[in-house]
Amino acid sequence: MNTEHYIINDIKPFDISATIKEVQTVFNQLTYSHIPVTKEEVYIGCISENDAHCFDGDKLLKDYQYALEPFLVRKKTNWLDILEAFAMHTSNIMPVLGDLNEYLGYYELRDIMNLFNDTPFLNEAGGIIVVEKGSRDYSFSEICQIVESNDGKILGVFISKIENDITQATIKIGHTGMNSIVQTFRRYSYVVVSEHQEDKMLKDLKERSDYLDKYLNM
Repeated sequence: MNTEHYIINDIKPFDISATIKEVQTVFNQLTYSHIPVTKEEVYIGCISENDAHCFDGDKLLKDYQYALEPFLVRKKTNWLDILEAFAMHTSNIMPVLGDLNEYLGYYELRDIMNLFNDTPFLNEAGGIIVVEKGSRDYSFSEICQIVESNDGKILGVFISKIENDITQATIKIGHTGMNSIVQTFRRYSYVVVSEHQEDKMLKDLKERSDYLDKYLNM
């Protein structure tokens, strides 16, 4: 996906010689978590809103240069890597630099998220299966083989959690063969975390059966 046309350049970066009071005033007018800072027109990092409001308004940005966060992406950076950078730095803007380290502008988080919304993982009709297995035991090839051997169509799969040597994968597939796919995952020793209609029906039947047994044994 081409992200270059999402680059925004409507906010001029602060020069390192700007006063903290100026920075605080701009943050009061915007909803951004960070604003880029330059030194001699070269990008050196971002000042966060939280930091700006904690600093002495009469001092200069250069007095707090140590607090600048030097995160950035490149003009050619893949959109998934851009999204990862947003998550890593808890920011809603991301400075963009060119091949010669020139400051080009920034991305807004919502624009990059909209790219994700346009992927088949979100906008195609289908069902979600969430499975877990030991981090050394699972493989993407096995996950795909399980789905496709049951005539399922994979619309997307990603690692949604890794904890205590257990890896969780979230898979979106077409609605065809959901039950057989779920059962096949279980036969391959995957724990199916997500709830499915077939499982709910079996649970309801078991609860009714247990209730009937209890009633008959009264």
